[in-house]
Amino acid sequence: MANHPSAERRNRQRARKTLRNKSAKRAVRTELTKARSLVETGKLAEAKTAAKSLESTVDKAARKGIIHPKSAARLKARLNRRIAAVSKASS
Repeated sequence: MANHPSAERRNRQRARKTLRNKSAKRAVRTELTKARSLVETGKLAEAKTAAKSLESTVDKAARKGIIHPKSAARLKARLNRRIAAVSKASS
């Protein structure tokens, strides 16, 4: 438990930042799940728009330091690769 005013302040800041980061991570995971399910069901047009939305969310989280930039790039690349494979298979 914090005994000094500065430590108590840091605890309050940590709690606020933790909530903000959790919210951003959850948003990334939700968008990713949505996009993946659209790809699996074969709704490619909707999947592409969901991928654009995901890219924006992921880039924002990476810019704020919530997720690692290379992790963000990997998520985007894997989703785009999956979309490309499904669209090639359906053509």
